[in-house]
Amino acid sequence: MNEQRPDPDTILARLQAEESKDRRGKLKIFFGATAGVGKTYSMLDAAHMRQAEGVDVVVGYVEPHGRAETEALLEGLEAIPPSFVEYQGATLREFDLDAALARRPELILVDELAHTNAPGMRHPKRYQDVEELLAAGINVYTTVNVQHLESLADVVSQITGIVVRETIPDSLLEQADEVEMIDLAPDDLLQRLKEGKVYIPAQAERAMQNFFRKGNLMALREMALRRTADRVDEQMQDYRRDHAVKQTWPAAERILVSISPSPLSRRLVRAAKRMASGLHAEWLAVYVETASHARLPEEDRNRAIETLRLAEQLGAETAIRFGHNVSQELLAYAHERNVSKIIVGKPSHPRWRDIVFGSVLDELVRHSDKIDVYVISGDPDSSRSVLPMQILRRTNHWRAYANTLLVFALCTLLARLMLPYFDLANMIMVYLVGVVFAAARYGRGPSMLAALLSVLAFDFFFVTPYLTFAVSDSQYIVTFIIMLLVGMTISTLTVRIKQQAEAARERERHTANLYAMSRDLANSQGVSTLAAIAAQHIGEVFDSRAVVVLPDVAGNLAVHVPESAAALTAHELGVARWVYDHGQAAGLGTHALPGAQGLYLPLRTLRGTAGVIGVYPRQPQRLFSPDQMHLIETFANQTSLAVERAQFAEEAAQAHMQIETERLRNSLLSSVSHDLRTPLAVITGAASSLLENDATLSAEGRHELAQVTYEEAERLNRLVGNLLDMTRLQSGSMRVNKEWQPLEEVIGATLNRLEKRLAGREVRVDLPDDLLLVPIDSMLIEQVLVNLLDNAVKYTPSGSPIDLSARREGDAILVEVADRGPGLSPGDEQRIFDKFYRAEPAVTRGAGLGLAICRGIVEIHGGRIWAENRSDGGAIFRFTLPLDGEPPEVLTDDE
Repeated sequence: MNEQRPDPDTILARLQAEESKDRRGKLKIFFGATAGVGKTYSMLDAAHMRQAEGVDVVVGYVEPHGRAETEALLEGLEAIPPSFVEYQGATLREFDLDAALARRPELILVDELAHTNAPGMRHPKRYQDVEELLAAGINVYTTVNVQHLESLADVVSQITGIVVRETIPDSLLEQADEVEMIDLAPDDLLQRLKEGKVYIPAQAERAMQNFFRKGNLMALREMALRRTADRVDEQMQDYRRDHAVKQTWPAAERILVSISPSPLSRRLVRAAKRMASGLHAEWLAVYVETASHARLPEEDRNRAIETLRLAEQLGAETAIRFGHNVSQELLAYAHERNVSKIIVGKPSHPRWRDIVFGSVLDELVRHSDKIDVYVISGDPDSSRSVLPMQILRRTNHWRAYANTLLVFALCTLLARLMLPYFDLANMIMVYLVGVVFAAARYGRGPSMLAALLSVLAFDFFFVTPYLTFAVSDSQYIVTFIIMLLVGMTISTLTVRIKQQAEAARERERHTANLYAMSRDLANSQGVSTLAAIAAQHIGEVFDSRAVVVLPDVAGNLAVHVPESAAALTAHELGVARWVYDHGQAAGLGTHALPGAQGLYLPLRTLRGTAGVIGVYPRQPQRLFSPDQMHLIETFANQTSLAVERAQFAEEAAQAHMQIETERLRNSLLSSVSHDLRTPLAVITGAASSLLENDATLSAEGRHELAQVTYEEAERLNRLVGNLLDMTRLQSGSMRVNKEWQPLEEVIGATLNRLEKRLAGREVRVDLPDDLLLVPIDSMLIEQVLVNLLDNAVKYTPSGSPIDLSARREGDAILVEVADRGPGLSPGDEQRIFDKFYRAEPAVTRGAGLGLAICRGIVEIHGGRIWAENRSDGGAIFRFTLPLDGEPPEVLTDDE
C-alpha cells in the first residue's frame, strides 16, 4: 500500500468534525437480519462488560419477549421505570424519555429502535427519542433489524410478502459510531424458533409459516451482511482519505431522481437511495413543477411534498424546479450539479400520448449526452402528462371558453368586414391575433380551441365554396395545416411566456417581501415591534398566521404579537418551549411533535436560541414544500438577526447606563468627600470634648458643643438626603403620588420646617384669597420649596428679605421664590440646575445638588423650573405645576 503524507487541511477538517461529534453521545447499533438472532442478548452482555469497567449503565427500555436468558441478563442493571399510556382501552408500555434525561446516565440501553410510540408521546418514533438522548450527550446502545431500514422496505415487502410499517432513516445506521452485526444461520434460527427461544409456541408456529421461512431468512441475512459490508467499506475509505492513499476508482458519482405527484414515486426514491448507497454517491431528488402541475389538486401537491421529505429523510438533497418542460429542467439541473446518473420511472401510458404530447423519457435519453439514464418500474407516469380533457377541465373555467368563443366571433366579424378590401392572408392574421389574445388572457385550453376554430372558420367563411367545409383548391389544405400549426405554436409560446412571467413575478414577490421585511426590521427598534413586523411579513408571504415567541426576564416564553397571543394554546406553547430548549424545528410537517397545529422554527443567534417563530397555514392540511421551508428559514434568520440586534442595543443601553452611573458615583464621591468629612470632623471633635468630661469645661461651653454637634448633624442629614434624592431621580425609581392638596398648607409646612434656618429673615408670602388646590405630591413639592429657600439663605446677605408667592396662570400654578442677593452671573440661569454646579460666589457648604433635585421633582410633576435676575436686584426662581383634571369640591364651614 502506497501511503503518503496526509493533507494537513484534510486532517484539520476531520478533527474539527470529530470535535463537533464528541459533544454528542455515541450510538452503537446491534444490527441483525431479523428477530431472534440475539441482538438484545448481545446488547445486554456488552452492557455488563461496560458496567464492569466502571461505566454508569442504565436500562432505558428492553423488550425480553419472554426469553429466560434475556431476562437473566437484566439482573444487576439499573432500569428506568417505563411510562404507561392508555390507548383505546389498552395500557401501553413505553420508554420514559424525560426520566432518562433527568437520570442522565453515561450509557443507556434502548431496545427496538424502529418502534412506533403511542399517541401522545413527545415523538412519534423511538429513534427520535434516541436522537434527543444523543443530543444531550448520553451514549446509547440500541437494536434494529435490516427490514426496518426505510430504503429496504419495498424490497423486504417483495421478498416476504409482508409490508413493514415501522422504519427508520438509513442515515441513523450511516451516522452510528459503531455497528455490530449479530449473525445467525437460518437453520440455527429456525431451531431456536422451534425450541420456543424466540416466540411462544403458538406464535412461533405462525411465524415459521409466514415470515420465518428459510428463503426469507436467507435473503434478509444477505441484505444485512451487504449493509454491514457497505459500512466497513465506508470506514476503509475514511482510512484511505486520512492517510492520503491513492484512489483507484474514478470520481464520485452523483445521482438525480425525478419524482412526481404519483403515489409510486416513493418506490422510485427508495430505489435511488439503494443505488446511491451502493455507489457511495451523493443523490438529489428533484420535482419539476409545470403549469399543469401547479393546478393539481391539493392532495397531489401534498403527496409530492411528502415524497420530497421522504427523500430528505433518506439523505437526499431536494429541490423544486419551475418550468414548462420536465426533461429540459431535469437536464439543466443535472448539468448544473454535475450529475452522472438520472433515475426516472418507466412510463406505462399509451404510445400515442408520447407522439402527441412528447415523451419525457425519450427527450432525456436523446439529450443526456454523457449522463446515464436509468428507467425503473413502479412509476407509471413520471412525466405526469395531462390529457386534453384534463387540460380543458383543469386549466380554465367554462367562462374562459365562452369568452374565447366571443373573441372568435369578433375576429370572424372583423375579417368579414375586411374581406372586400384585403387579401385572404390578412384574414389569417386577424385569427392569429385572436389566438394570441386567448392564450394570453385565458390559457392553453381556450387558445388551442381558438386555433382549431380559426382554421374551420377560415375554410367555412372565406374559402370557396363559401359556407361549406369543402375546398375547391387543394393548396388550401397546406394553408390550413400551416395555419393550425402556427396557431398552436403561438398558443403554446404565449402560454409559456405567461407562465415564465408568473414564475418571475412570484420570485420577485418573495424577494421584494424579504427585502421589505429586512428594511422594516432595520428601521425599527424594540423587540415587540420587530416581532410584529416579522409576523406580518411571514403571514402575508405564506398565506399563514405567524407568531413570535420570546423569553422574558424570568425565562418564560411569551408571545410578542398581542393579537396572536390568544390563539396560542398551552399545548402549542409547550411545543414552542421544546423548540426553544432544543434548538430544532418541530410541529406541522416535521418529525418532532407533528401533531402541532403550526410549524415552529428556532431563532438561532450567535449566543444560542433567542426565541421561536410559529407559522400556522390558513389551510390546516396544507404542507410547506422544501423550497417554502427554506424560504421560511430565511425569514426566520432575518428575524433572528433583528432580535439579536435589538438585544445588543438594549445591552448597550444598559452598559451606557452603568457607565453613567459609575461616572455619577465618582462625581458624587469627589464632590461630597469634603462636605461629608467636614461635619463628621466637627461632630467627632465636639463629641470627644464632651466625653472627656473636662472639669474646666463650663455648662455654657458644653451647651455650645452640643449645639454645634446638632447643627452639623442636621447639615449632614440634609446632604445625605440630597444624595439619596438625586440617586432616586437618576435611576428613575422616584414615584409621584399626586393628590389634590391646598398649596397654602404645603407652604406653611415648609416655613415651619425652616423656622430656625429663616431666623432673622423677613419672608413675605403672597397667596390669592381663593384656596389653591393643586394635584401634587406634597412631600416632594415641600422638598422643592425647602431647597429654594435654603438656596436663597445661602446666597443672600444676612437679614435680607425673601418673597414667596403663588398664583394661577392658565392651566398651571406658578410659584416664585425671590431674594435680594447679588443675582445670577450671565449664563448661570440654566447651569445652576446642573448636578454639582455652584454659582459664584461659591458657598463653602453644599454639594451643588439642591437645585438639580428641584428640577427633577418639578419635571416628574409635568412642570418646568427656571431662574432669572430681578430688575431691581436679586434673583427669582419660578416653577409651574400643571392642573390636570377637575379639583374636588371643598366644603366650607358654612355648608
